[in-house]
Amino acid sequence: MALDTFSTILVKDGILSDEQLADAVKAATASGKRLHEEVLRLGYAKGDVVMRALARANRLPYIDMAGIDVPQSVVDRLPESVARENTIFPIEKEGDALRIVTSDPTDLDIQEKLRFILNSNVEIAVAPRDQIVEAINRHYGIMDGESGDSMLQEFTNTAIDFTETTVEEQARQTAVEDTSDAPVVKLVNLIISEAVELRASDIHIEPFEDRVRVRYRIDGRLVERDSPPRRLLGAMLSRIKILSKLDIAERRRPQDGRIQITSGDGKSYDLRVSVLPTNHGQSVVMRILNKDNIKVGVRQLGLSEHDFRQFKNLIKRPNGIILVTGPTGSGKTTTLYASLNELNKPDTKIITAEDPVEYYLTGINQVEIKHQIGLDFARVIKAMLRQAPNVILVGEMRDTETAQMGIQASLTGHLVFSTLHTNDAPSAVTRMIDMGVPAYLVASSVIAVLAQRLVRLNCPKCKQPYRPSDVQLEAAGITEEQLKTATFMKGRGCNLCQRKGYKGRQGIFELMVMNGRIRELAFQGAPTQDIRRAAVAGGMSVMFKDGIRKALEGVTTIDEVFRVAKKVED
Repeated sequence: MALDTFSTILVKDGILSDEQLADAVKAATASGKRLHEEVLRLGYAKGDVVMRALARANRLPYIDMAGIDVPQSVVDRLPESVARENTIFPIEKEGDALRIVTSDPTDLDIQEKLRFILNSNVEIAVAPRDQIVEAINRHYGIMDGESGDSMLQEFTNTAIDFTETTVEEQARQTAVEDTSDAPVVKLVNLIISEAVELRASDIHIEPFEDRVRVRYRIDGRLVERDSPPRRLLGAMLSRIKILSKLDIAERRRPQDGRIQITSGDGKSYDLRVSVLPTNHGQSVVMRILNKDNIKVGVRQLGLSEHDFRQFKNLIKRPNGIILVTGPTGSGKTTTLYASLNELNKPDTKIITAEDPVEYYLTGINQVEIKHQIGLDFARVIKAMLRQAPNVILVGEMRDTETAQMGIQASLTGHLVFSTLHTNDAPSAVTRMIDMGVPAYLVASSVIAVLAQRLVRLNCPKCKQPYRPSDVQLEAAGITEEQLKTATFMKGRGCNLCQRKGYKGRQGIFELMVMNGRIRELAFQGAPTQDIRRAAVAGGMSVMFKDGIRKALEGVTTIDEVFRVAKKVED
């Protein structure tokens, strides 16, 4: 049998030990899933290795789909809804046969269904699931709200008799029974899984008078998807609330919750759910927290070599305050967690106070702020000092009391990390003083301020050399000397980046290290402009210049730098 052959291959090729195979077989029996799915879920082998063995066991070809471009005429043969629902993809047409790749060749029902839907012969090949998902996203792309054959339409067009009086009751019954075939359950699962596959950072479900708008934030930009019918809003909200363990009967007050999901490739995600009452119903935002984002080191943040060396030395200091500043969504949490990962060693005790705790870090004591019981930042900081930590993270210095408690902690021999919402690094000093913290405390405790923004990166597949216009070069302050060594690049748009020209994001930074002159100005309560001039004179490269440096290297574009940072005169 194919399953026995697959098991034999796993052991014979040294992919699994006998004990691991026994564990996987036991798990598959208990869960009712395929053996290869359990092997992947347990993390016993890499996806491509398991898929190669599965292909051999079923006498099917294995396809490495990384970077494969399929003609649009072939892609058009398979409806997007069918491809996404079954995680399959067409790769070539030979005669009257269409070759389809799948990560589950043992599912014969799909093959029969495809032959019926396509009215042609179907040949099966095997590929890793994540590669198939990437190919689907590259070739079908994001529809930006256009009409067409989409998977949302497949379920939202289903006739569902939900009346205003029974919609929540039916949604509750659906959730309790966990009827995965229910259209609303499928729709919500589909929205979440598609957002994860498209690398979205959050999902927005917004009710209006005549429709419900669904948008994903991808690389910092909102992209609209197809709108489900207005009549499904109540059922969708109830389903999301039940998953988040929220009160489905509460419609007048904001609510916050969490959902934990596991994607098809075995990765775990946390969804931070916020429900807000609006004029036309409750608006939902689900922030997708990918645990892989916090595994980056300080080196991967994108700091220049000079700033990287300085920052590495700063986070090894025994005491003082390091502030990370920037607006919401600028990557401050990633920077802070990268710093904590660097310091997270057996001989270092780290405690954090966060509102809320977004990511759970192994080996670090994390405390969640709960204002409803009086557990605020100041009280947590006071209590954590009795725990004798070496390093403290304060999620945000929002008020005078929190800032002063953080400063006291730094002055008593602790290294303190925290965030502030300011536009640049020099503004952090005046901001703390404006909050009511005495200037002499700010001057003596803050050792550095790191300000940052996120710029989109040129798509690695379709980027090509280009020359910015003279107007752009002049506006950016690029000199003839810089032009001689510049390698400007720009993405033209392809299937990999959904025709945007950008894929992924990276930080641009300005690191202000406190020196004698800056401390003196802080003590005097000098304006931000004077502090900035002193910082630049002391070697600080402003954020805009760091962005232009990345544009000169072909990492991003001048337009993108202008979008997120403003040019500041030295």
